[in-house]
Amino acid sequence: MQSLVYDLPMSRRTALHGPRCPITFALDIFGDKWSLIILRDMVFKGKRHYREFLASAEKISTNILASRLKRLEAEGLISKARDTKNQSKFVYSLTGKGEALLPVMLELIRWSAKYDPQTGISDNIVNGAPAQLLERLDEDRDALIEEILRG
Repeated sequence: MQSLVYDLPMSRRTALHGPRCPITFALDIFGDKWSLIILRDMVFKGKRHYREFLASAEKISTNILASRLKRLEAEGLISKARDTKNQSKFVYSLTGKGEALLPVMLELIRWSAKYDPQTGISDNIVNGAPAQLLERLDEDRDALIEEILRG
């Protein structure tokens, strides 16, 4: 049932569920594991092509990847366009709405670094939060966000 709700446009979903809290609203859009991993890979790994997402360490299946990319695009978090270098490929990019999730993602990283005993094993965003990222987040969050968005 839940996957059927995800495929509905936002206005139809609201009609089905009625008023709800902001947490529920957000989780309906980007709150599953795979959507956040795709967004993470776009923001922190610079991934833009379908095959790049498939190569993620979490081993997302092709049907789940296609479904999540479609949903993220329908919700306006990412856009899809033909690759100018290879017309047979598509390029996925964050929209302004997607970029607005960066502070949330950084806070999830901070929270995980504090409470996950495995965090910090590796100094990369896949296996743990890098110490330098956490320091920059504490020192100047806004500058860090701007730097990440500029690429």
